[in-house]
Amino acid sequence: MRIGIIGMGQMGGAIARGLINHGGVAPDNIIANSLDTEVFLAAAADLGITPEFDSHALVAAADCVLLAVKPSQAEAVLSAPVPDGTTPLSALLAGKMLVSILFGRHAAELRALLPADCRLVCAIPNMPVSVGAGMWVCEDDPALATADREQFAAVFGKIGQIEYVPTQLMGVAGTLTSCGPAFVALFHEALGDAGVRYGLSRAQAYRLGAQLLAGYGTLTGATAAHPGVLKDRVCSPGGTTIRGVIALEENGFRAAVIDAFRAILEK
Repeated sequence: MRIGIIGMGQMGGAIARGLINHGGVAPDNIIANSLDTEVFLAAAADLGITPEFDSHALVAAADCVLLAVKPSQAEAVLSAPVPDGTTPLSALLAGKMLVSILFGRHAAELRALLPADCRLVCAIPNMPVSVGAGMWVCEDDPALATADREQFAAVFGKIGQIEYVPTQLMGVAGTLTSCGPAFVALFHEALGDAGVRYGLSRAQAYRLGAQLLAGYGTLTGATAAHPGVLKDRVCSPGGTTIRGVIALEENGFRAAVIDAFRAILEK
């Protein structure tokens, strides 16, 4: 399968890197473009993928197209006329799979811009797809056939777990998985600062914090235990850990995380 990426910025680049390094996709089977020409060309050269700045040629050459532009640019990109001046780019998507990673743009509104036989998947990935450990939150669109879900999983499931959610929950699920890495990075940095405050080198504190986070993810994934249960296993009565947990709660740790979601979803 040849994959075309329209708008290869940070996330598009992360997906391309993951597909090449962890998804079994050869670099010459990825073609891409971006408005940020200098940065894009450097990334394309690093990955060994083919630049194609003509989006019409890109779509024509691809079996699956990843739409990774800004959400507000969807109409302009899909309606851009091909060289004959009349046919929109969207017409070239007939029979092809289109994976839209446009946050906040749902299947119903995008389908109105596409041919009836375009196989649309609306998904929100996160940055760990670049290392084959990401998450794909996908809209549970009734119009998406089982065969198309299976094809999507066969290609993109190699670089991230796939979770289908109802349309009305795409925003909150996408916030949790795609914005969450920034929240986790902030926590990781805070762990590092605390380690440095009490004598660790910054590099060592970051290494310890990284393994802590990776280990927790593996543990909770393997056991499916409630986070509160895992927390309680570490908190012995009158012990050191529970004192730290109480200090976090007193300083609004849990409330701050919830409020971060409010700031995103209620803007």
